[in-house]
Amino acid sequence: MLDLRPVGYVLGLLTIVMGVAMLFPMALDLADGNRNWQAFAVSAAVAIALGGSVALASANFDLRQMSVREAFLLTTSTWVVLPMVGAIPLMLGEPDVSLTDAYFEAVSGMTTTGATVFPGLDDLPRGVNLWRGILQWLGGLGIVIVALLFLPVMRVGGMQFFRSEGFDTLGKVLPRTIDISRGLIQAYVVLTLACALTYGALGMTWYEATVHSLTTLSTGGFSTTDGSFATFAGPLEYAAVVFMILASVPFIRFIQFANGNRRALFRDVQVRAFLRWMAYAIVTLTLWQIVVLDYPVEPALRESTFNLVTIWSGTGYSSTDVTAWGSFAFGILFIAGLIGGCTASTGCSVKVFRYLVLKEALVSQLRLLVSPRTVTVPRLDGRPIERDVIDSVMTFTVLFFLTMGIVAVALSLTGMATQTAITAAWTSVANIGPAFGPEVGPTGAMNAFPTSAKWIMIFAMLIGRLELLAVFVLFTAAFWRG
Repeated sequence: MLDLRPVGYVLGLLTIVMGVAMLFPMALDLADGNRNWQAFAVSAAVAIALGGSVALASANFDLRQMSVREAFLLTTSTWVVLPMVGAIPLMLGEPDVSLTDAYFEAVSGMTTTGATVFPGLDDLPRGVNLWRGILQWLGGLGIVIVALLFLPVMRVGGMQFFRSEGFDTLGKVLPRTIDISRGLIQAYVVLTLACALTYGALGMTWYEATVHSLTTLSTGGFSTTDGSFATFAGPLEYAAVVFMILASVPFIRFIQFANGNRRALFRDVQVRAFLRWMAYAIVTLTLWQIVVLDYPVEPALRESTFNLVTIWSGTGYSSTDVTAWGSFAFGILFIAGLIGGCTASTGCSVKVFRYLVLKEALVSQLRLLVSPRTVTVPRLDGRPIERDVIDSVMTFTVLFFLTMGIVAVALSLTGMATQTAITAAWTSVANIGPAFGPEVGPTGAMNAFPTSAKWIMIFAMLIGRLELLAVFVLFTAAFWRG
């Protein structure tokens, strides 16, 4: 029988955390003399009271006995319910925001997509922009923990390949799940602080540095200004590239590095492939701008590197109009967004790991065609890839592109232009951030989208962030029958 107490208990605690987090933007708006602080004060009180009540009502159980079915339900409900809580101060505060827009912004934040329906970011109360950054930071941390501790057990999208790595290999250093979670939080916080200090040293104000560090390490991409990183052109773009790359590699490697394994990061086959593929794309885009578009070398290198990394990682910042580079360059950026970062990172999309598994499976199959009697075992990083991992990765990949196609068709039926529908499906299912087309505002805001299109994108952002299968399984009768 499905026991909802573990789900309610954890959701209650997380709602309390959300309420406490609202105190920071409340304090900022209060210090600024902006009456918007009242919206955060009321929202914090509601969240803490509601979360405390639910947690207390659900506390009479043993969390260690949580079943896989309950883990599926908890994972999905977390990313559905918490944005509802996060949307409350957006609806109660300034400017006047509808339920649809508030929930869209909160979902985009917590899924670290970075698509926004808020034009005029420069005119928003500073507490609102800080809250948008906090939503992304909390969502990024949450997805790293889910990807490392929940998805391998739930056998979603081939993630069972990492089950032994997360609990055995790493266990030699950190033997318990709670220690792994603590290590992840510490690595996340340290990198965020380092990012904020770097941004501040290179010219951002403390407020800008704080918000952008929260949205960089979460690969979320919310900014404090409509110009995004075009406002901070120069050394800050290179700094952002470094931290976006760090946020896109497995956080488990940072824990191993901190515990003495200095070679853990660059021995990871995912990290090596991620950096190698990205370098190829950067060189190609840079040469394209220099040779075809006649750009000077340094601006071509900087703009190519920054805009490629921000889309590849799913951060979604912008520093220039990439559509002006031509269809070839835009095609590279589009493909980059469909690759994404590494597993157990805050990066988005299909993930490097799955493409590596598909490559090994394809090579193995080709060898069998040439030599049918040959025994071939696909391997990744020296470890054999089990058949169920390959099947799961193939299922996920097919479902990912099928879902993106269905979402694109659904968006086009709302009256959106074809380009807008395709890039909106791309950005929402892969959690990338920007969309392109006539309905997209000059600042990149999607406030002009039809209400139905926004709800389609909300659903797409949620299922994309939760690896699709973790959500779709809830729509099967077998799940509820147990």
